[in-house]
Amino acid sequence: MQELLKQIRAFLNISQAEFAEHLNVSFATVNRWENGRAVPNRLAQSRIYELCKETSVPVYDMTLQRIQDAAQAVKLENGRVLLYHGSKSGIEGAIEPRSRKQCDFGMGFYMGTDPSQALTLLCDYEKSKLYLVSIDTRQLAMLDVPADIDWAMLVAYNRDRMERISGTPFYNKYRDMAASKDLIVGSIANDRMFYVIDNFFIGNVTDSALVHSLAALQLGKQYVAVSQKGCDAVRIECEVPLSYLERLFMKDISEENRAKGVSLANDICRNYRREGLFFDEILDKANAGGK
Repeated sequence: MQELLKQIRAFLNISQAEFAEHLNVSFATVNRWENGRAVPNRLAQSRIYELCKETSVPVYDMTLQRIQDAAQAVKLENGRVLLYHGSKSGIEGAIEPRSRKQCDFGMGFYMGTDPSQALTLLCDYEKSKLYLVSIDTRQLAMLDVPADIDWAMLVAYNRDRMERISGTPFYNKYRDMAASKDLIVGSIANDRMFYVIDNFFIGNVTDSALVHSLAALQLGKQYVAVSQKGCDAVRIECEVPLSYLERLFMKDISEENRAKGVSLANDICRNYRREGLFFDEILDKANAGGK
């Protein structure tokens, strides 16, 4: 955290003494922080957060840059892809496909191409950790899901939204889509997309509006190791420590992105309210085809 504090002070163009005065601490305290001999406690980090908010210090961007610098330092062999993984309490022991069952692509070990997605998922967890990981895809059975209605329906299946048409060919298509795969690759349902896809499932957004949303949002990709073979192909490259101060800014960004998603969904509802089918209509149509 000492480098972040130096960056903040450099952005503000103030001395250690002036920084200390803003935070109501001693010059010696700030000096110890920046020399790495001490770490600001939560109260001090909250004060730094308020100061940075008042003066528009781009702490979140500084965090992203630190992550990008760490990523550039990773040297990968051919066939390995560099990704980001956020863990609520840290990785212990072997990597296994053991996330919650009702995730986008079912149980697995989730990684993404966009570090900001992992960061916003971690903001509410004090013991959370961000990892740079890599995966060797060369010997894995993969499914790459395009950002279209198939993506939405596969997510719907894995979130148990299609149970009422269980046994139909339509249901079985998505049940079997990822069968015998080691790795699934598809768009991330990020903070801006959560609201859109949730509204699709509850009948406020048509499939046409959803597909247009997928096209409009430059979503990153998520790589999900859904088998033990897939997990065994994952390697932890390094951990990027996250401070309480950084988590406060991550939470702000998460809330901003959520608001953007709400605004986007409302715009899309207006623009495409007469095009396409609603989720229940898709299921009714599939169910009418028989079991």
